[in-house]
Amino acid sequence: MNKSERRYDLDWLRVLAILSVFLYHSTRFFNLEDWHVKNAMTYAWVEALESFMEIWMMPLIFLISGASIFFAMDKGGAGKFFKGKVLRLLVPLVVGVFTHASLQVYLERLTHGQFSGSYFEFLPHYFEGVYLDVGVGGNFAFAGMHLWYLLFLFLFSLVCYPLFRWLKGSGRRVLSGLGGLLALPGAMYLLLALPVVVMEALTGNTPLGEIDPGGWTFPLYLCFFVSGFVVVSHERLQERIRQLRWVSLTLGIALLVTFIWMGIRADNDPAFVATFEIAGDLLATLSAWGLILGFLGLAMQRLTFSKPFLKYTNDAVLPFYILHQTILLCVGYFVVQWAIPDLLKWMIIAASSFAIIIGLYEFLVRRFNGLRILFGMKAVRQAAPVVTVLTQPLSEKS
Repeated sequence: MNKSERRYDLDWLRVLAILSVFLYHSTRFFNLEDWHVKNAMTYAWVEALESFMEIWMMPLIFLISGASIFFAMDKGGAGKFFKGKVLRLLVPLVVGVFTHASLQVYLERLTHGQFSGSYFEFLPHYFEGVYLDVGVGGNFAFAGMHLWYLLFLFLFSLVCYPLFRWLKGSGRRVLSGLGGLLALPGAMYLLLALPVVVMEALTGNTPLGEIDPGGWTFPLYLCFFVSGFVVVSHERLQERIRQLRWVSLTLGIALLVTFIWMGIRADNDPAFVATFEIAGDLLATLSAWGLILGFLGLAMQRLTFSKPFLKYTNDAVLPFYILHQTILLCVGYFVVQWAIPDLLKWMIIAASSFAIIIGLYEFLVRRFNGLRILFGMKAVRQAAPVVTVLTQPLSEKS
């Protein structure tokens, strides 16, 4: 695969992964776990669906982010790289922290009986204490609620830049050797999972191991991020991933079923809890890698083309992500109170929120450079007006 060509498969995966995040958050009104806004009735099957998505969803997004860094590093030096990360990640994060994140906290406090009054009456209280999780901590959402992904990615980019620069420079033989090792039969499953398992063992009982947005912790997301950089650096490894796509998916699903079965048994058999605690993390990690490698392989096989739709949606991915949870919560706050079937509630929440987000992006964000910058997009240059000069042919002059 020519490294100079744009990786449309990664673009498609990025769009599909962010849509998965939207679907995941649109169902959180109805799962068993507490959230900012909840429906009166909750469902175990929705919880099971979300548990399945948590296994692979955010790890896949961080892997794609690491892969994107591999190609971005060829476009300039450290200064340009860090400037790009500040503009694309830090600016929208800070904007979100001081604007619509407060609306999410307000809706949580309102629905949980922790505040009564209007949003503008709540605003002065937004800076009281630090928000940590649903029902935990104060009000100030320093990570921007769902924008924690931007914070993690920004920190990962800063921390890993020297390593990545070395691997693409004087350490390229090390990178090539690592890719070649992973390309050996069966090696990619075990060797990609190994750092995650080791990191979990080292940090599981530390404060870093207790913060798990999206189902995984900060150190584990770092492993997936670095793995994405390594995977796209080696063509033979990528070919192996493409060839074994169905094997990977089968392995991932089988291990996930085993993981779920063991979890159910541990809930009903106290003597089995210790066994599940030992084997559960390994099964979850291997399942995640099986599913992720399966998705990567399918994309490499089927999604190597471009369409105008892809260009539009790939540009919209970041603003869509930034807006989606706030819009879902605002719409859901009203809809969950309606006396209609819960399935219809979800359909209305998902469809109307999607339409509102796309409308905000299309008619506001993408059309004004000021908003584009605040949402992590590049400003577009306005085309200079074309001046047409009409001249009369010499033969027609009087």
